[in-house]
Amino acid sequence: MSGEKILVVDDEEGMVQFLSILLTKEGYEVHVATSGRDALQKAEEENFDVVVTDIKMPGEIDGLGVLSGIKKMDPSIPVVIRTAFASQKSAIEALNRGAYQYLEKSAKNDEIRLVIKNAIAMRRVQSENVYLKRQLKRTDDAKEIIGHSEQITKVLKLVEKVADSDATILVVGESGTGKELIAKRIHYMSGRADGPFVSINCGALPKDLLESNLFGHVKGSFTGAVRDQEGLLAVAGGGSFFLDEVGETLPATQVKLLRALQEREIIPVGGTKPRKIDVRLIAATNSDLERGVAEGRFRADLFYRLNVIQIRLPALRERKEDIEEMVEHFLKKLAQGKEMKTISKEARDCLMAYDWPGNVRELENVIERAVILTDDGVLTPDDLPERVVQGGKGRGSLVIDNPNLTLEELEREYILRVLHHTGGQKKRASEILGINPSTLYRKLISYGLLKESAGVLSE
Repeated sequence: MSGEKILVVDDEEGMVQFLSILLTKEGYEVHVATSGRDALQKAEEENFDVVVTDIKMPGEIDGLGVLSGIKKMDPSIPVVIRTAFASQKSAIEALNRGAYQYLEKSAKNDEIRLVIKNAIAMRRVQSENVYLKRQLKRTDDAKEIIGHSEQITKVLKLVEKVADSDATILVVGESGTGKELIAKRIHYMSGRADGPFVSINCGALPKDLLESNLFGHVKGSFTGAVRDQEGLLAVAGGGSFFLDEVGETLPATQVKLLRALQEREIIPVGGTKPRKIDVRLIAATNSDLERGVAEGRFRADLFYRLNVIQIRLPALRERKEDIEEMVEHFLKKLAQGKEMKTISKEARDCLMAYDWPGNVRELENVIERAVILTDDGVLTPDDLPERVVQGGKGRGSLVIDNPNLTLEELEREYILRVLHHTGGQKKRASEILGINPSTLYRKLISYGLLKESAGVLSE
């Protein structure tokens, strides 16, 4: 017995009974609908392997309407169209719209059985391909999450537990710890793996453009809106949406995000009609959102909506036992078919002693820099930046020199010290700090450092 589920759609009771008996004898689980509307409602409620529908039916939704509706729900479901005459334009149009095949109403039982059998086989192959693609995605994604420390192992086990749900996830961790990699892993291990993975960094966009990118806009809603634009939350339909640096959003944007989570709908900027969305939200932050709530910078109701399941990524200094494995991975990646560089014990000791404020991203940048600069096949301390060779004294000395500094003052001093180290190059400084250049600009302005450091700042 096959057990596959087939939906038979026909307004003629005699034809419904005939097909039900024929297909049930073949071992299929047969469900029936006597109208197009009834068929689409059943397809919303249950998953079918094949749909067999008459092309001409009374009511608003005929066979072509059923075909279109089914394809919107799941493009992989084979839809077999039954028609009185195969030469009719409607039968040809059905094939053009994606129907699997058409059957004349005069078709013999063996022909019906064969068409359904082939449709089931195609459905099975498609399902297997989807599974294989998902497994490949998981494998590819897993290659980028390096390490076997207890801390990262716990994170990956939690990811496996929560991935297949549709619960909202909040990934918390310092910049450079791999929050987007974790978000992608969640997506590719979920039932939404075949849908799109769309991401946006709230800290990398001007605040006034963030809403338009998230929710879309209608023509004429603001200067430069020359046409309707679909928002990324809608683009991610059927998949996952990664909202990075969510703590950087304005209160007005937070209200709209809350509505999107609660109602599963969005309203484009300048629009009036809400649009339903089907997306799994994964948010990330490198800031303390609970502190933001306490200080009134972040909405408490949105925080609780986002914080359904929290995944905290450890900083690299908390899992230094993974550094050697990461270094080997980066060296292989950078070899690009050439002879792979190796690293001396002295250089390894420097890497292990350094505190890595920029985390994994900074480590990768340091290894790439060393590979480019070395004249030898072995990386030595001479190929590493001065700050790494010194064992991270720069970051720790801020606290040692003056333990009475507030967190805000400590951050200000650290930013100044990194800017001095880079000769005022903001882009390079942001890489070392593990933040986006736009975030660095905002911090310089908020601390009054932009004008103060204007003499040494440069691109």
